[in-house]
Amino acid sequence: MKKYLLLVLGITLFLQPLLAQKGLTNELIWSSREFSPEYASSVRSMNDGEHFSALENNQIVKYAYTNFEKAESVIFDGAKLNGISIEDYFFNADETKLLIATKISYIYRRSFTAKYYVVDIASGKSEALYDKDAKEMLAEFSPDGSKVAFVYENNLYYKDLKSGEVKAVTNDGKQNAIINGSTDWVYEEEFSLTKAFYWSPKGTKIAYLKFDESQVKDFTMKYYTNDIYPEEYTFKYPKAGEDNSKLSLHIYQLSDDKTQEVNKGPFEYCPRMKWTQDDNKLVYLMLNRHQNHLIYASAEWSDEGLKGGIIHQDQSEQYVEVDDNLIFLNDGKSFLRTSELDGYNHIYLVGFDSKVTQVTKGEWDVVELKGINEEKGLIYYISAEEGAIYKDLYSIKLDGSDKTKLSTLKGDNDAQFSTGMKYYINFYSSTENPYRVSVHNAKGKELDVLIDNEALKNKLKKYELSKKEFIQIKGADQMLNAFVIKPKDFDPSKKYPVYFNIYNGPGHNTVTDSWGGANYFYHQLLAQNGYIVISVDTRGTMYRGAAFKKSTYLQLGKLETEDMIAVAKEVQKWDYVDADRIGVMGWSYGGYMTSLCMTKGADVFKMGIAVAPVTNWKWYDNIYTERFMRTPQENKEGYEDNSPVNFASDLKGKYLIVHGSGDDNVHVQNTMEMVDALVKENKDFEMFIYPNKNHGIYGGYTRLNLFNKMLKFTLDNL
Repeated sequence: MKKYLLLVLGITLFLQPLLAQKGLTNELIWSSREFSPEYASSVRSMNDGEHFSALENNQIVKYAYTNFEKAESVIFDGAKLNGISIEDYFFNADETKLLIATKISYIYRRSFTAKYYVVDIASGKSEALYDKDAKEMLAEFSPDGSKVAFVYENNLYYKDLKSGEVKAVTNDGKQNAIINGSTDWVYEEEFSLTKAFYWSPKGTKIAYLKFDESQVKDFTMKYYTNDIYPEEYTFKYPKAGEDNSKLSLHIYQLSDDKTQEVNKGPFEYCPRMKWTQDDNKLVYLMLNRHQNHLIYASAEWSDEGLKGGIIHQDQSEQYVEVDDNLIFLNDGKSFLRTSELDGYNHIYLVGFDSKVTQVTKGEWDVVELKGINEEKGLIYYISAEEGAIYKDLYSIKLDGSDKTKLSTLKGDNDAQFSTGMKYYINFYSSTENPYRVSVHNAKGKELDVLIDNEALKNKLKKYELSKKEFIQIKGADQMLNAFVIKPKDFDPSKKYPVYFNIYNGPGHNTVTDSWGGANYFYHQLLAQNGYIVISVDTRGTMYRGAAFKKSTYLQLGKLETEDMIAVAKEVQKWDYVDADRIGVMGWSYGGYMTSLCMTKGADVFKMGIAVAPVTNWKWYDNIYTERFMRTPQENKEGYEDNSPVNFASDLKGKYLIVHGSGDDNVHVQNTMEMVDALVKENKDFEMFIYPNKNHGIYGGYTRLNLFNKMLKFTLDNL
């Protein structure tokens, strides 16, 4: 009997590794929550700087930064809202009231409408912000918590919570004509700006933008429903070289219902504004149409008229970046910002007297300003000092001394600081580590772990996942960052096909030591099917200095394609690569690059999948395109020489192009024009359109269907 048990035990131990090995499928990746990590969302520091709130199970709960074991209390229970689900929440100044958002409906990538309720925390009493049947936008408490401003049907309003009166700040709002307090499509997409109104520090005034988009050309999409005729959706979309909205900046004073317009000068864009510590002084940014001249200007309220002028300027031969790195100091005389003045993105202290002092220095980029503790004179920021694939948290004194690295785990770090800058929550991930959320004191000492995702990490051990290796590889001009995923049973004596997954565009890197989510598992699925998966950050990508990033100016696609062809030829030399089986796939800018690789690089790339690609820059929006290319009228060769529609005759390999018909960002027009060009050249290709789907092509089984389609196309053609 004992011998039999030992035999069974031996067989079981032998089989365990085999039983534990699980294969990946698209169904697991795209249609289940098998690989979904835990994450902390809707976390907000409270006034005392010792606690934070979080949204959990329709309750807003309170935690101490120093103890994550359990919530100290339930601040508000959503059950009191009679079946209403809390989707987002905001406190007023003294944390006695809440603004609850529910029934959120997205309009575009960032904008949405929602039903807002104002809740008295002590009594639990709630009331609809506006008309009970209306859905508003961008609701926000005034600094003293006595009022709420919001946008409704393109007009700006505020509600006095004591009297219940709703006051219209504007009344000329009209769909596809006038927008007050919110932004038009192109500002939302390219300046990441949807809220275009701002309370003054004491809540006596509201600064807001007005967009007159009546002269902007329309774009119409058809939505295919169960109706006999498709539904048409028309919105204003300014394409490259076309007219923008006419923009004006206004300051409204609540006490006398008076509005004054800011004389913003001849500049085209106002991408940011922010009140200083002074209740009468607004600072706003103005940018010319070429986006290479940025002005910081002030507008100071007086009853006789607005006063002010230029505080600071930043210029570039190419373009100047717009970001949210703007912090006013308590002295009322200076602010912190980031700029590429010395060739890398660094922190500068700028005085209202135009004096500029550089705080950080080095051949690396600051990614984001996180805050300042003025009492201690310490600035906190995220940088890519250890390389473009990593992000770390640092502190530094205002005078540029005593720089200290606070993050300890190598990979991707971000931080959210408490009120008063005493604590921060660190959000960490790496290629092999899903999100780890921990709390630290301001010196970087870890106090507790909120989320460790150990359950997911243990689950991943059951799957045969390959290591993701980071390498440098030779491009057309210099060494480039790349990652490589090889099959788990990789044998260097065999020959493997290569699948490039690329983006290559400005503002986004794919080669990062961070958690890759579903795309990472899809790459692992390809590796399990015998492919080597590679991604490369070509010239034009981020965090290697301004010269590297801006090298593609006026010729988007040219240098990136040269780099991709050079990299592919380098990979073809590897002993274990089948030189005749090199494929490429990309989405959006990556789809654009895929289309260039399959045409300009037709002798190298044998298969390409282009999802939602730009195929001619003349069809994309003007803020993005002109930032890098200027207008088609100014740069005809730059547009024509790097648009895939003009190289359809060069296509040789197997090419699949995919688009959503409801893509408000990269219009399906791009795919239709590419198809037309290919048909004129009698080229063989495949196309698939997802009805009504936007740029993300998701919803229901859509992603599963798409990735099954892409996997089959890859298996059949590479």
